[in-house]
Amino acid sequence: MEFNWNSYPRPFVALAPMAGVTDASYRQLIKKIAPETIVYTEFLSTDAIHYGARKTMGMLSFDKEIEFPFIVQVFGKDPEHFLSAAKVIEEMGASGIDINMGCPAAKVVSSCHGSALIKNADLAKRLVEATKKHVSIPVSVKTRLGWDCIDNLVPFCQGLVDNGADALAIHGRTYEGKFGGEADWEPIYELKKNISVPVIGNGDIYTAEDAVDKLGNLDGVMAGRGTFGNPWLMKDICDALIHGKEPGEPTVKTMSFEEKIPFILNHCELAVEVKGQKRGMFEMRRHLASYVKGIDGASEKRALLVRVESVDEVRSILTA
Repeated sequence: MEFNWNSYPRPFVALAPMAGVTDASYRQLIKKIAPETIVYTEFLSTDAIHYGARKTMGMLSFDKEIEFPFIVQVFGKDPEHFLSAAKVIEEMGASGIDINMGCPAAKVVSSCHGSALIKNADLAKRLVEATKKHVSIPVSVKTRLGWDCIDNLVPFCQGLVDNGADALAIHGRTYEGKFGGEADWEPIYELKKNISVPVIGNGDIYTAEDAVDKLGNLDGVMAGRGTFGNPWLMKDICDALIHGKEPGEPTVKTMSFEEKIPFILNHCELAVEVKGQKRGMFEMRRHLASYVKGIDGASEKRALLVRVESVDEVRSILTA
């Protein structure tokens, strides 16, 4: 199946790439709940892909039937490694490649990756050019409003487009803003007026009403942290933006906890299927803690769930 940012139905509804969260099990759960969602991998090192690192190559696995369109997000700073990684990603059948130019984590930025590229526009453009050079699948970029101000957002993004970027996703904070304060979408709307490719807005999408209110002149919205413990958020957004339903009470609030349990167990089963029993259940613990937030006896259940080693244990704890 081919994917193209220009021909794919709009508005786009995308699940933001999140390290340690958007693995295959989470993406597949989201796609079962909201099939129209565009999903991204966790950000993966182009250096690791270039050298065929086993762990990273395993993180590239996906289900072509369930996860389409499937975007692989990458980070790095070596144009040659971007070129070779792009070839690998295309050969694996991914729908597109996204370059991370927005991660504010200190370890990432200190290596001249992620948000650090905002300060190095020439290298940023070379990375887009190298990625596009030998692949036919689309190449997009996810970035922020700027390093410490928004003044260079339009010229920075225009340079990316001039070198081949097919779409842009913009988080409504600067690097210095990290994840604090309120996301500012106004500069993203202004960017859209000055750019020729699709633009997706990201930041502080916690309800379908947020998505409707923030869409404005953009081509789509991207939700991330709002899905923690609430994968149904993506269905609410799709219903509102794609199917035209009036945003109402969030699904997560209208469902009883008993109704959520089959989805939670399915997430666990997918995690075990994708990563094996030990690792799959270990990585599910953070999700399980989010799923029980706010319910009666949450603290007691959380204390048990952060030690679970099997799906049966989860079932027993949730149904007790």
